[in-house]
Amino acid sequence: MKKTLVCLLALLTACSGEKEAEEQPTFTQERPSFTGDRSSDVESAIRFSDITDEAGIDFIHKNGAFGQKWMPETIGSGGGFFHYNDDAYPDLLLVNSTEWQGHESGDPLPTTELYVNQGDGSFTSATQQANLDFSMYGMGVAFADYDADGDTDIYLTAVGDNKLLRNDNGTFTDVTNAMNVSGNDPASDTPAWSTSAAWVDVDRDGWLDLFVANYVKWTPETDIYVTRDGKTKSYATPEGYKGESSRLYKNLNGRGFEDITSQAGLENEEGKSLGVAIADFNADGWPDIAVSNDTQPNFLYINNGDGTFQDTAIPAGIGYDENGRARAGMGIDVVDVANDGKLAVAIGNFSKEPTSLYTQIGTGELFQDRAGAARLTRPSLLMLTFGVLFADLDLDGYQDLIAANGHIEPEINVVQQDITFEQPPQIFRNLEGRFVEVSDQAGAPFTTPLVARGIATADIDQDGDLDVLLTVNDGPPRLLRNDSQLEDVNWIAVQLKGLSPNLHAIGAQVTVWTAGESQTRMVRTGSSYLTQSDHTELLIGLGTHAQADSVVVEWPTGGMSKIIDVEGGRRHQVDESFTSP
Repeated sequence: MKKTLVCLLALLTACSGEKEAEEQPTFTQERPSFTGDRSSDVESAIRFSDITDEAGIDFIHKNGAFGQKWMPETIGSGGGFFHYNDDAYPDLLLVNSTEWQGHESGDPLPTTELYVNQGDGSFTSATQQANLDFSMYGMGVAFADYDADGDTDIYLTAVGDNKLLRNDNGTFTDVTNAMNVSGNDPASDTPAWSTSAAWVDVDRDGWLDLFVANYVKWTPETDIYVTRDGKTKSYATPEGYKGESSRLYKNLNGRGFEDITSQAGLENEEGKSLGVAIADFNADGWPDIAVSNDTQPNFLYINNGDGTFQDTAIPAGIGYDENGRARAGMGIDVVDVANDGKLAVAIGNFSKEPTSLYTQIGTGELFQDRAGAARLTRPSLLMLTFGVLFADLDLDGYQDLIAANGHIEPEINVVQQDITFEQPPQIFRNLEGRFVEVSDQAGAPFTTPLVARGIATADIDQDGDLDVLLTVNDGPPRLLRNDSQLEDVNWIAVQLKGLSPNLHAIGAQVTVWTAGESQTRMVRTGSSYLTQSDHTELLIGLGTHAQADSVVVEWPTGGMSKIIDVEGGRRHQVDESFTSP
């Protein structure tokens, strides 16, 4: 969220004859005008149906807005898929915000909601029995088994203290203070505003560490008056606020966490971070961290393997756009889009700033924004894109791109007639590294305007294709079933059983070989925006091939596994205990 802010002075006059309040800065935002289209003449088999209501998902996100347009109201909400009861069907968690203190409506306060997948297309609320019926100004979520006890724990980010919820046989216990992972700067008295988070074993000791993205230093008392039309208050963008450093917590054998942000070289208040994605950018076996920043240069933290990181984003070419300007980075994801061994970083940006696609060139840590060459620029130009997520929706072996769009300002169309508040989500089909928008063919969910934020995927019905969750600000989410016409294609699902303490093998690299071509995926958390996809399996499209020739797993511990002649249309478990270094 950026662009030039023109400063005005506003005199705020107190009521009942009190003296004038102190002068407050006022900002007017202006943006140029463009046009675009969403049409495509490329045939696509990708189809989705909205099953939110029939699945029993009655969640509604509440942002607590009461007319003052406080900045956090327009940023949420998050959610994602995880296995709560350890059956085959992924369950769903949706993060809620709440009402502001002193402005309560008198209705029951909104809570985060847990929906258990019944395996028949329906979900049942388990919020109360799981001890999740509490209220907080929530933002996002990250799932992992941090204590290696065999069940999945929950980390919730928030405006204010975050929450680490330990899973105790289906009931969650708040262990935030005991574990020391509130997300706050230990030297500050003001709680942070956290956004996305990711579990990642940065030191490869097997225990999952925690990276928490923090946004800006905001409180109700420091809220800045911003206007787009010169008359009424608008939701602010972050230029007027100081940034808040993200935090990195080292897992101390499941018994607690240590804030190692400073010693790891990650203390950086220049960031205004909204998204985080994990990848091994230099193929040295150590997980690196990419962070999208709002109106500040993005970060690319390369893991030195000694407990420290180096930010190489600017020399690598992903800090700025091609004109040397910092964009309004929102969500982020990283994959090999062309299956050629080169990673690409997608970042959603503000309207009039197209989606970025920073793609590796050569063999080193150098990137070029190839969104234009990949045909992403024009169809994404007018959208304010929060969530971006790669997923192989049509199982052809190439990961397509989903974008969750929606503006921050309800009245934006009054001052920018080519921009709307609600915006339709988008699907870009991946044609071997080049993208074509096929939203108009994907069904009503991708032609219906929303104020969407995050994206997560999982195979909720176990039919071999990826279904989609879209989270929505101040409204109901959208649960979308993949009904793509995929009769002539095949797939495999790879489920990894890692050695304790990293039971889900987070950080493992999986390469699938089919007819001389390969696809490589990493088991990871994070990506997109405030959301997490099911990390317990990798669903990989084989195109028209009946099987994969081989599946090779490079475990985070350094071992390797290989299975051959892997039958399509099935789920395959690979066990680390049967490997040798």
